[in-house]
Amino acid sequence: MRIAVFHLFNDYSGSPKVLRTVLTGLLRKDCSIDVLTSRGGVLDELQGPNLRQYRYSYRFSSNPIVTILRYTYAQIYMFFFAWRYFFQKDVVFYINTILPVGAALAGRMMGKRVIYHYHENSFAKSGFYRKLAWAMTHLASDIICVSEYQKSYLSRQESVYVIPNALPDTFVKRFEFDPSVAYSKQGVLMVSSLKKYKGVVQFCELSNRLPLFRFVMVVNDESEAIDEFVKENNIVMGDNIKIYPRQDDVVPFYADASLVLNLTDSNMAVETFGLTALEAMSAGLPVIVPTQGGVAEMVEDGKNGYKIDVGDLDNIEKRIKTILTDYMLYESLSKSAFLKSKSFSEELINERISSVIGLKK
Repeated sequence: MRIAVFHLFNDYSGSPKVLRTVLTGLLRKDCSIDVLTSRGGVLDELQGPNLRQYRYSYRFSSNPIVTILRYTYAQIYMFFFAWRYFFQKDVVFYINTILPVGAALAGRMMGKRVIYHYHENSFAKSGFYRKLAWAMTHLASDIICVSEYQKSYLSRQESVYVIPNALPDTFVKRFEFDPSVAYSKQGVLMVSSLKKYKGVVQFCELSNRLPLFRFVMVVNDESEAIDEFVKENNIVMGDNIKIYPRQDDVVPFYADASLVLNLTDSNMAVETFGLTALEAMSAGLPVIVPTQGGVAEMVEDGKNGYKIDVGDLDNIEKRIKTILTDYMLYESLSKSAFLKSKSFSEELINERISSVIGLKK
């Protein structure tokens, strides 16, 4: 079997990281895999004798018209690229996120099996994303959702599977689980994109309210964009906060933290999974996450973290202070977080995805 994989934007965000983990597992099964995506991200790290990689230039723009034009070009490119598989009977199309609709359309026109790995909550986004979700429900042979929350929004339930994301074993094994060491760091971490709905402004506000703790944010953007965001939103930063631009390796940041926040505003966007929360729990770090979405499914309130909406900043402030000043509580949360992360093992998740694709053990 050959698997033709299509992914729009190859960067260091959650969906390409998940795809890298999935493809690494499939390559171990001696699958033949072709990957078409943009240049410059985690998918560039894939290696294997049965792997063929194809690249094109693509990046986002602050100008929405430019972004739409680039997106349209990418879909046309994917559509025509996909026709090279017309005479190959054993090819499965694997569409990562709902964005590569051009490849999905070509696949269905050729009668290929089209599997969508659906990462977004399109129904909480714009009309454009809802149209892409509608296209997915009509073009997909099978749909892989990352949470029950995400699946609940789909009108179609046939051949829809819930398979949560996983972290690569090579990532997880780099952590040394030691609650006492993590607690001593007295650091609060957030790994996020540079969007207002991600709670960037609120994170900075929390750092001002809690000057005795260290606050660190890793943003999936460039330093210039961060400086502009801080200026536009009149953010005042004290000596206890540091914002880092896009990083190839986030492990050192988790290793230097005690607690991880996800402050996504549920009124503006809802997390379908929450990869950074899983990364944190794999390091034995308690988390504070929103009350809605797939990320909330990962957290048992008061056991491995807390579920608090970003609108209740006073409560979040109180919880941070309590967690980082009560070691007995911290140790309990840490051990439960670490244990919970084991249910998202790479081997387990990859076996379930392989089953959907139709690969034998």
